[in-house]
Amino acid sequence: MLDRPAIALLRPALQRGALVLRRWGVGADAITWTGFAVGLAAAVAIANHAYALGLVLLLASRLCDGLDGAVARLTQPTDRGAFLDIALDFIFYASIPLAFAIADPAERALPAATLLAAFIGTGSSFLAYAVFAERRGLSSDEYPNKGIFYLGGLTEASETLICFVLMCLLPAYFAVWAYGFAALCSLTIATRLLVGWRTLD
Repeated sequence: MLDRPAIALLRPALQRGALVLRRWGVGADAITWTGFAVGLAAAVAIANHAYALGLVLLLASRLCDGLDGAVARLTQPTDRGAFLDIALDFIFYASIPLAFAIADPAERALPAATLLAAFIGTGSSFLAYAVFAERRGLSSDEYPNKGIFYLGGLTEASETLICFVLMCLLPAYFAVWAYGFAALCSLTIATRLLVGWRTLD
């Protein structure tokens, strides 16, 4: 829901950063892998109760996630790059609730599992629709620069990042954030299923 305005707001800064990285000879795939590694480092920090460090690394990882696409668009975007971007993003998103559960399994295992189950629902509905949209030659007017058909929803990357930031800032309320965001994800799943049912008839 917030991805479109967030992308529009950040695009000028990301483009300037991408130009600098391109002059330095840094490729999009290298940025994708770096962002993924930093994201996993954030999960390790969170699992060890270093929530402030985890937050900084998490935000740095998402900065890389914005820069890799901007760099790719300065050259020639590839299917391999789009595949890496989406696959590694999903692994990163799963690693953060898991890290919180590892940090305090007695209190957080169930809400983390609930959130991860919701992530499976949002991710599978997102990717399944993208497959059939590609097969039918559909394109997204809302997200024309994405490597695959991007079916939006109530809980997109921006909302997920906000949830993770709240978890790091107020880890004592992890269960509240996890259950609340899982509920929002369930609405996204429902709307995507409805869109798929109507569009792919």
